[in-house]
Amino acid sequence: MQSSQSITAVSCINEGASAPLLLVCEHASPNIPKRYQSLGVDDEVLSSHVAFDIGAAELAKQLSARLDARLVVGEVSRLVYDCNRPPEAPDAVPEKCEVFEIPGNRNLNPRQLEDRHAQVYLPFESVVRQQLDELGQLATFITIHSFTPIYYGKRRDLDFGFLCSTDERLSLRLLQIMRDRTEYRCAINEPYGPDDGVAHTLDVHANKRGLLNTMIEVNNDLLRSSDDQIAMADLLAPLINEAIRSFAASSFSNAETAKA
Repeated sequence: MQSSQSITAVSCINEGASAPLLLVCEHASPNIPKRYQSLGVDDEVLSSHVAFDIGAAELAKQLSARLDARLVVGEVSRLVYDCNRPPEAPDAVPEKCEVFEIPGNRNLNPRQLEDRHAQVYLPFESVVRQQLDELGQLATFITIHSFTPIYYGKRRDLDFGFLCSTDERLSLRLLQIMRDRTEYRCAINEPYGPDDGVAHTLDVHANKRGLLNTMIEVNNDLLRSSDDQIAMADLLAPLINEAIRSFAASSFSNAETAKA
């Protein structure tokens, strides 16, 4: 029988930051609270990309410091509950991730599923919403993820993906800047896109508010060590700043034209 004791599902880093920017890392942690008894999976699974986005939390923290931005971090493995999925999604509490079976997620009853939603998703969603309420309508919203270079045995020919749903502005701008300034392989809505159900956080928190937004996916081969993570933050931070500022400059220019 599961304990009724609550778990730590979310944390907010750099909460006093001055930039009108919220970073979010939904899949930051491989942690499975004791009440869920490791979901019946072994250490190999818990240290793999199916349990969390390898290197994403460290990259997000480095970006938070460089951009002076608030960061919301998920503190529970997506195997327990994927905070980038709505409760009705079959993979919100996955019975299988890629080729890995998750025994502790099989045959859960409605009450058990509601427990996962209440313990993990709702606290996470609440903190994200609170931070955006404080930042206001001029905020930019960016989620940070990593992806495995080999998926179902096939190698992905990609270094960075910029994912978007109904608002593609920031994703397209970042793609343009990355292609102009670097030799990295980049694409829009790869290796995942809205049809894969990965735009939930963007839709619920950013697109509903009309906020500039994107999801940044980084090949986890580029995030294996602390030096790699620092290097990626050093690369991405000024490009993100440039992209966001280009929209601010455009808005100012349009406002001045309207006054004339």
